[in-house]
Amino acid sequence: MSAETRTEEKTFFGHPRGLATLFGTEMWERFSWYGLRAILATFMAASPAASGLGLSQQTATALVGVYGALIYLVALPGGWIADRILGARRAVLWGGFIIMCGHISMAIPVNGGAFVALGLLLIITGTGLLKPNISAMVGKLYPEDEDARRDAGFSIFYLGINIGAFAAPLVVGWLASGDRWHLGFSAAAVGMALGLWQYAAGRRHLRGAGDAPGHRLTPRERRRFATAAGGATAAAAGALALWAASGTFSLGAFSLVVTLLIVAVPVGYFAYILLGSHNLTEDERSGMKAYIWLFAAAAVFWMLYDLAPTVLLFFAQDRTDLSLFGVGITAATTQAFNPLFIAVLVPVFAALWVKLGNRVTAPHKFAFALSMNGLSFVVMALAAKLAEQGRISVWWLVLVYLVQVFGELALSPVGLSITTRLAPAAFKGQMLGVWFIAIAVGDAVGGQTARLRDYVSEPMYFLTLALIALAAGALMFAFVPRLNRLMREHHQEEAAAGSPPA
Repeated sequence: MSAETRTEEKTFFGHPRGLATLFGTEMWERFSWYGLRAILATFMAASPAASGLGLSQQTATALVGVYGALIYLVALPGGWIADRILGARRAVLWGGFIIMCGHISMAIPVNGGAFVALGLLLIITGTGLLKPNISAMVGKLYPEDEDARRDAGFSIFYLGINIGAFAAPLVVGWLASGDRWHLGFSAAAVGMALGLWQYAAGRRHLRGAGDAPGHRLTPRERRRFATAAGGATAAAAGALALWAASGTFSLGAFSLVVTLLIVAVPVGYFAYILLGSHNLTEDERSGMKAYIWLFAAAAVFWMLYDLAPTVLLFFAQDRTDLSLFGVGITAATTQAFNPLFIAVLVPVFAALWVKLGNRVTAPHKFAFALSMNGLSFVVMALAAKLAEQGRISVWWLVLVYLVQVFGELALSPVGLSITTRLAPAAFKGQMLGVWFIAIAVGDAVGGQTARLRDYVSEPMYFLTLALIALAAGALMFAFVPRLNRLMREHHQEEAAAGSPPA
């Protein structure tokens, strides 16, 4: 398409109209995801008399952690299915429809957890199809030679994510207050339905992006895939049935087993890369060794950071005076602090990293992020100690989320970038999904940390998590020189110093 034609057609802030379609779809999908996330743990822990599931806070925390972990883990097969079978456009459509069905299932006002379990399973499945592929479609709206416009388009796209993430806890939390949980779940379903409507209505603006699979399977390969997928599903269902029949099944034990399986995924994957015969160069091998350190640091970071919709949400509900500027708020409203701070501080940190340049490398940023996370939980330990005397101001949580966002903006933006740079040539595509496995591992393990509450006081629990993060941050700082050598950062800095400025 010529530049003249592009200027004549209607645009969305100077970008292809298809960006508006994807912007709205992602905004409403994130509204549904963050809306559910803001009330799920408190719903699970609420008593049956309050229309909840009556689980302990520890079990609810573990289950929400596993749920969040699986959301990120299924991005890998979801991207593969789009690339090999459905194409990105249909994967997003089916994914959104399945997510909506999941929220509808959870909104059915019946006692028991059957419809809740079905709903969460559907949401996990649908998100695996939608989340990785809608981002890929944004990139396909632009010609190959328009990198600057593409980057700006992604910035607008991510604005939609933050709008949905900020609005959801406010709206869904308010609707679900007074034990109206299923009304909150219904709002999440309506949000996804609005996203689907916008996606279908704006299809003509997508210019065919994602219509066809990138590497379509042959009929024989599709039969093999269907057989393998069916066999794996049957085996998993059979194992669960046998476990239930044995009388030893419990939700706590189930969450622990799933957590161990999730942790085993990156262990096996990295062993496969480093121990297998893949013709890795010495630079690629050293880069992967450095990446394992960064992966582990990221997992520790998310282990604490993603306790927001569970442990910190329960603290807001049980230990704080839910009032801001004299206005009463819901516990779910505290989940809106994070996206608000991100939206405000992203330009600040972007300018800061540009100013610091090569003096601050990726290991420095990861170490700083862990330190900020640790500091936020030192604040939580102090807040918990004060809360032993009675409810405290919710402004303590505002401070905690502010400090945590300092850490996220140091780690999260650089994660995918460093993943693509350190990935061996033979694993470039796969490694993008590996970064999300770090979040999955962190979420799953973080959910299990609530078990510590049976053995230590609440202030000591928070202080223990703080010490883990601070120790990990100190270790990262100590190994920055070695990691830089493994990553060949010093070589890049020397090359930059000897070349003219761009």
